[in-house]
Amino acid sequence: MRYLFAIILISGIFIAPAFAQEVNPSLIIDTIEIPAEEFNRVLRDAPIVTLDDVHAVSWQVTIDNNLLYANPDGNAVFRLYDVDTEDEFIEVGMGSIPDYKFWVAVQTPKEGYIVVHSDLERGWYPQAKSIISFTDRAGLTVNNGARIVVTNLDIGEFAIGSYSVYGMEGSTDPPAVNSGSMVLEFLSGDPSKNAFAMFPFYVAAGIGVIVGVLFLTKKRS
Repeated sequence: MRYLFAIILISGIFIAPAFAQEVNPSLIIDTIEIPAEEFNRVLRDAPIVTLDDVHAVSWQVTIDNNLLYANPDGNAVFRLYDVDTEDEFIEVGMGSIPDYKFWVAVQTPKEGYIVVHSDLERGWYPQAKSIISFTDRAGLTVNNGARIVVTNLDIGEFAIGSYSVYGMEGSTDPPAVNSGSMVLEFLSGDPSKNAFAMFPFYVAAGIGVIVGVLFLTKKRS
């Protein structure tokens, strides 16, 4: 039974996006692989990269962190910027072993820069993917691969237009990352045009939760 369940899930990943694109032209799927060396810089030296497509209305970013960190104080930080202004962004930070610290921050014109979640220990899980999702109605939700850590945070309208990454606090710090890469998978669409087009969101979110639960259960046993 469990193998049948796995096959259904995997089939959903490949079939649903293709079908959804046919019935909803607003659906956009992008994948970006960021190499390790991009994180060995300070924030002020991090270029802001414009995406080919704008992800608006309802979107999801899946984070697959396969970086090998260079030191215990190393971080991998990325920011997603609103298409209208680089002064409005969502920031996610992922620390190295053994602590795996994890934080989420947002900057809005009204509130400024605010850390909305911070775990200094076991904040993320290399065996699972973290997920950031947003809708105009429900706001921002973040899953660290095992559980939801930010739920329906109201940040107003937010359409992803660009991103940046960094990992060093000071220019004289040792490199943050040795090797590997971070893969960001972008998925967005307008559910008002066809509700079925949002099915890939639910599949990806469900897989993230299942993998996290299985990992935690196995670790405790």
